[in-house]
Amino acid sequence: MTYWYNVDSGQVEDDEHKSAADHLMGPYQSRDDAANALAKARENTEKWDAEDRDWNSKGSSD
Repeated sequence: MTYWYNVDSGQVEDDEHKSAADHLMGPYQSRDDAANALAKARENTEKWDAEDRDWNSKGSSD
């Protein structure tokens, strides 16, 4: 079974009881992964922002 995180309600939903796709993040393989969706997204965004800053600070080598 797959799970979804509903960004409007803050609840984890399963395939049988999921909301409209525009309210969901996922799919996730576990209820726990879905419950931590926002934290993981925040972690990824911070990591990617840091990588972008590092890339940009090096400048173009062209």
